[in-house]
Amino acid sequence: GEAMSEVKTKIVNMVMIYNDNGEVLALDKVHPDWGGITFPGGKVQAGESIYESAVREAKEETGLDISALEPCGIVHWAAESGERYLEFLFRTKVYSGELCKPTHEGRCFWISRKALQSAPNLSMNFKYYLPMFFEDKYAELFFEWDGKAWDGIPQYK
Repeated sequence: GEAMSEVKTKIVNMVMIYNDNGEVLALDKVHPDWGGITFPGGKVQAGESIYESAVREAKEETGLDISALEPCGIVHWAAESGERYLEFLFRTKVYSGELCKPTHEGRCFWISRKALQSAPNLSMNFKYYLPMFFEDKYAELFFEWDGKAWDGIPQYK
């Protein structure tokens, strides 16, 4: 058979932490590429499960210990080159600990789902992620990607 060419795949996570008052924990992130309001998350490290990476990133960015994570879909950017960017989404309302003070990553705050949806400074493409977290009807949010620009057309699957 034909040898498979090496394809770059980047795997990341994002977690919506929510409470019984209709609020979610947002992060106003300081980042040159992904600045703005988003949910905690980040890269999956070597030797780490996707679930564990989400728990670790949430702890680093919010100070909270989270558990009972529920998967709520995948965001999938796919380039014609075969390069892929996969973002595994989770949500949970099981958390303990104290919210951390603002860090170099940004500051955390509770906000209603409604206020979040109309916030003026959402992180790039984050508005497209919200139906994945808020509604139970999609498995995947798919974007065709040129490997550079993050301006694909969202396709819910």
